[in-house]
Amino acid sequence: MGLSAKPFPLPASLPLPRPERLALSGIPIDRMTMRDTVAWVIHALRHRGTRTPLLLMGPNAQLITLANQNSEFAEALRTADLNVADGISIVLAARLLGQPVPERVTGGELMEQLCAEAARNDLSVFFLGGLPHAAELAAKNLQRRYPVLKIAGSYCPARGFETDSMESAHIRRLLHDAAPDLLCVAFGAPKQEIWMHRNCRALPIGAALSVGAAFDTQAGLRKRAPRWTHGLGIEWLYRLVREPKRLWRRYLIGNPHFLYLVLRQIFMRPEPHLPQTPSFSDTRDSLHS
Repeated sequence: MGLSAKPFPLPASLPLPRPERLALSGIPIDRMTMRDTVAWVIHALRHRGTRTPLLLMGPNAQLITLANQNSEFAEALRTADLNVADGISIVLAARLLGQPVPERVTGGELMEQLCAEAARNDLSVFFLGGLPHAAELAAKNLQRRYPVLKIAGSYCPARGFETDSMESAHIRRLLHDAAPDLLCVAFGAPKQEIWMHRNCRALPIGAALSVGAAFDTQAGLRKRAPRWTHGLGIEWLYRLVREPKRLWRRYLIGNPHFLYLVLRQIFMRPEPHLPQTPSFSDTRDSLHS
């Protein structure tokens, strides 16, 4: 992954700055690099105090399109504390809108880099979701890579758990007992974001991160797209070729609709810049050490 050999600089003073947010079809996007995102999150976790848990999400073209069709999902994205650009389409759209995003910040790579920094900062991580056994395997693989990483737990609920009140209560009990600094949630979109929006603010955690299929690839249960496809911005094409039945609708119908939303914003209803979300010092308590 080309991770830094040294810890990211994490200043003791508050708060960490970040650029003004971009509004993309009503959804805020944080224009941050991977490095800055990791530093921002780790800083918050080290100074978590008793404030409300942070919700960290990664909109891409599919999610922006879904948000225009699902009001609860849109609300989950709008109220997230951090929305990084998990998709080359977001980066390109931001350029067209004159508010460039410096780079993609994919959920899988962000999860790994946060785990690397969590190991250096004595922070714990819980893995929730994924294919059967993926959470446990991903946790083991990451701990093998970062031996001092504190695994608070892992759990993969059965399909349809969200309609099972007993299973949902069991998950909340697991997380309440584990009280991880970072919770990685891999239910797939929009289920993971909606679940985080409904549940995570009341849990004793530092932050929750939506990671999609990251556990499955980390566990070796899904093949990760070659790195060269990332640089060319055609990772989506690689995935479509490998899984056409599952992904054709997302890319061949969803992507044109996303383009429509972007063009509509440019030519018909340009949206104003979003104000920055409250800094850490504006939340329930000060994070000063």
